[in-house]
Amino acid sequence: MANNEIQGYEPLVDELKQLIHKKQYHVLKTINAETINLYWEMGEEIYKQQQEKGWGKSIVQILAQELQKEFPGAKGYSAANLWRMRNFYLTYRKSEKLAPLVREISWSNNIIIMEKCKDDLEREFYIQMAKRYGWTKRILTNFIETRTYEKYLLNQTNFDLTVSEDRRVQAKLAVKDEYTFDFAELSPEYSEHELEMQLVNNIRAFLIEMGGDFTFIGNQYHLMAGNRDLYIDLLLFHRRLRSLIAIELKIGEFEAEYAGKMQLYLTALDEQIKLPDENPSIGIIICKSRIRHM
Repeated sequence: MANNEIQGYEPLVDELKQLIHKKQYHVLKTINAETINLYWEMGEEIYKQQQEKGWGKSIVQILAQELQKEFPGAKGYSAANLWRMRNFYLTYRKSEKLAPLVREISWSNNIIIMEKCKDDLEREFYIQMAKRYGWTKRILTNFIETRTYEKYLLNQTNFDLTVSEDRRVQAKLAVKDEYTFDFAELSPEYSEHELEMQLVNNIRAFLIEMGGDFTFIGNQYHLMAGNRDLYIDLLLFHRRLRSLIAIELKIGEFEAEYAGKMQLYLTALDEQIKLPDENPSIGIIICKSRIRHM
């Protein structure tokens, strides 16, 4: 059959292109994870040998020379990078939460976060954001140098960072700074579970208080992050924003760790539940004194 007799093949071409791009992305993610695993294990071995034999920092100079002889032209085996591998292992070896996450961003981004951030909460924030939004090294550096994490903790909303400019005003109007749940019949020392059940049992009044454009999807909404089970207190959908809205209920004051947990929820929602034509998910942390939006 002549080529000019074949009609309607364009959808097949598009499908094959998408398949190739998907597989290429998967390969890149796998290569990146294996590279981070390699650097982790090298850093661990360097540290352990130093501890056993009393070697100082000068050992990495010798190691770099020998490795570069064995692997000429290979990048990553400079003395400076070997020392970073050691510090990388030491920074995250005791963190069950962050150790798996560092495998999901590039080595260059890991170096920036490790060297420029002062604690694990700040590191988790930037790791999650770099992973979720695909930040380049330059963009990540800019956000850290402009103290985005500190501003995020102090500000009422994170919309300027996570929501596109054309949706920002609409998002701020859609989500209130305070909510009043007078319709809920709560005991004097109510728990977060009791609050959740009261909101679900009075779902119509709850949605009206939220603002009118929300629809209820579920409570204790189950997701998986690797082998970890996640449960979102309340999951809504906002019709005008076309975004999933994750709500975390806290009866006490806001704590920074809630933000990291919410980022995990939003990443899982966007990867597993969000439809292609929907906008990125938004999180609301309802605390005793203040509402936090993400």
